Amino acid sequence: MKYVKKSRQATLLKSRHEEPLNGVANLFDVSLVFIVALLLTLMSTFQVLDFFNPDSEITVMKKVKDQWQIITKKGKDIKVKKVTNKRVGGDEGFKLGTAYQLKNGRIVYIPEEKISEID
Repeated sequence: MKYVKKSRQATLLKSRHEEPLNGVANLFDVSLVFIVALLLTLMSTFQVLDFFNPDSEITVMKKVKDQWQIITKKGKDIKVKKVTNKRVGGDEGFKLGTAYQLKNGRIVYIPEEKISEID
């Protein structure tokens, strides 16, 4: 019993000499764990991890200052295209036809009249 009393008194004395900010450090640790858990949850919800996958293909449309942008990611290549109201060639030009590039590198041009005959 004597040992228990001394031990109890010793722990009370030790607790009086402990740093009062130890409890704040525990709160800081808990908040860090909460922030990491929240970040992982948001990343999995919005599927942000696909941006880091080198085999993924992602297309995103984004509006910046009344102008649309199309952002395309294929592998490690990221391309940004701006969408405008301007017509290619202005109002004076017109579409002549369509050009196709074959696997061997040759380019085949089909005039617009031929396309309408095929359809």
